[in-house]
Amino acid sequence: MRLLIMGPPGAGKGTQAKAVADGLSVPSISTGDIFRKNVEAGTMLGREAKRYLDAGEYVPDEITNGMVRARLDELTEGFLLDGYPRTVAQVEALDKILADEGTTLDRVLVLHVDQDELVKRLTGRAESDGRSDDAEHVIRRRLEVYSEQTEPLLDIYAQRGLLVLVNGMGEVEDVTQRVLAALHQTG
Repeated sequence: MRLLIMGPPGAGKGTQAKAVADGLSVPSISTGDIFRKNVEAGTMLGREAKRYLDAGEYVPDEITNGMVRARLDELTEGFLLDGYPRTVAQVEALDKILADEGTTLDRVLVLHVDQDELVKRLTGRAESDGRSDDAEHVIRRRLEVYSEQTEPLLDIYAQRGLLVLVNGMGEVEDVTQRVLAALHQTG
């Protein structure tokens, strides 16, 4: 299966991506993890990405697209992408990457979580993990950027008949069960 998992920051994409990927026996590919590893390692990409991440902005498409292409080129069967695509240009880049591989997406999972719960989750994560991209002013900016740049992608994938909407509220295990059930229902 070739899947995307989408939703606003704090919706639980990373947590669900790992659980769902394990359940489907496909690798989970998180652009956020790739960015954080590069930041921690102090690579040139990491230093560049950190400027954007700390401001609550998206890392430029050309950097992100190259990383995703390199990772997908390593795979032979299925994946679950977490945190990509985030812009219309990235949708087009992913379409090209997949076309070059002679394949397409199977489904796009979308986790829906109330905005107040998102802020609560993200501020809690900032306190427990010390993440600079989870300071309250950055959180609010990240939610604005998601609304402006990523939310419109849901229409693109809805027109393609790929969206699978899932309630992301509640306990992690309950959300995982809802995601897997929704995937099985949609084939």
